[in-house]
Amino acid sequence: MYQRIATEEAFGTAELFERYRAILADGSVNDPGFTSLMGFYLNSSAPGIVAVRERMLDLGERRLGDMDSTGIAKQVLAVTSPGVQIFDADTAVGLARSINDELSAAVKKYPQRFAGLAAVAPQKPVEAAKELERAVKTLGLKGAIVNSHTHGEYLDDPKYWAIFEAAEALNVPVYIHPGSPPPAMIGPFLERGLDGAIYGFAVETGLHLLRIIVSGALDRFPRLRLVAGHLGEGLPYWMFRMDFMHRRMVAASRYASVPKLARQPSEYLKDNFWVTTSGMAWAPPILYAQSVMGVDRVMYAMDYPYQFVPEEVKVTDELPISDEDKRKLYQSTAERVFAL
Repeated sequence: MYQRIATEEAFGTAELFERYRAILADGSVNDPGFTSLMGFYLNSSAPGIVAVRERMLDLGERRLGDMDSTGIAKQVLAVTSPGVQIFDADTAVGLARSINDELSAAVKKYPQRFAGLAAVAPQKPVEAAKELERAVKTLGLKGAIVNSHTHGEYLDDPKYWAIFEAAEALNVPVYIHPGSPPPAMIGPFLERGLDGAIYGFAVETGLHLLRIIVSGALDRFPRLRLVAGHLGEGLPYWMFRMDFMHRRMVAASRYASVPKLARQPSEYLKDNFWVTTSGMAWAPPILYAQSVMGVDRVMYAMDYPYQFVPEEVKVTDELPISDEDKRKLYQSTAERVFAL
């Protein structure tokens, strides 16, 4: 009845990892979240982490074998967090181009199995917009990946809106993927080991998504399509309260930085966003997200290779939904959103 398309699947390149190791070694980047995340994944000798690292670099037979063993027909590939956003601007721009070239080559080699999202460097928004256009029109990639904050700054700032403008004009989505909390936020998370996927990712990225909504960016770019993993980083559960409190604070003119919007925050979440099941192989929240956002707003993802647990595919296979809705979850929504 359907093909399984996994829509948040990570990869890295040898060049990217070499550059990560270099800045970890020389201490040129003061970002505790990056040190915690990549310091661990690039250096741990634990067998499970070594396997993640090896799988990340493989865009060939091993990855395809893992896909075959779990019934995954296609992966939508995106560079692992933090992508190029940890580097200085010039390094990031050049590295995004080389990552996209390598990704495009893999997609062209296995066009039935892979699609890709372009890395961009928000450090130079105009250059990021140009690279997105090149990636889509020349390389055949299907949108952009932004690994949340860039040196503690978020895409709600109008200086970054060249990226949104390009994505809307190209009619491609921007996937807002988690990053580790920035230095100004990370302290309480790091001291209890909560900075990563266990919780810190969701808090930081949910904040980013909500900042975009309340900034008015989606009134400026009403056709912009945004994708968020992990079932929306918690925001679907907050829709009623977001609307109530936003309405109250705007009526009271509490914050000069919060403009009146054309619609309620929840309406932007339901109209401009799609969410994926990455890392959330659990029926109750999947069904809840479908109920409040719409069945055609939720897409399947595995979160490979960070969460490569083959038996978790059964969770979505066995959801108590119709075959038609299961086809939307696994295949047809992804085909529409990413133009596959």
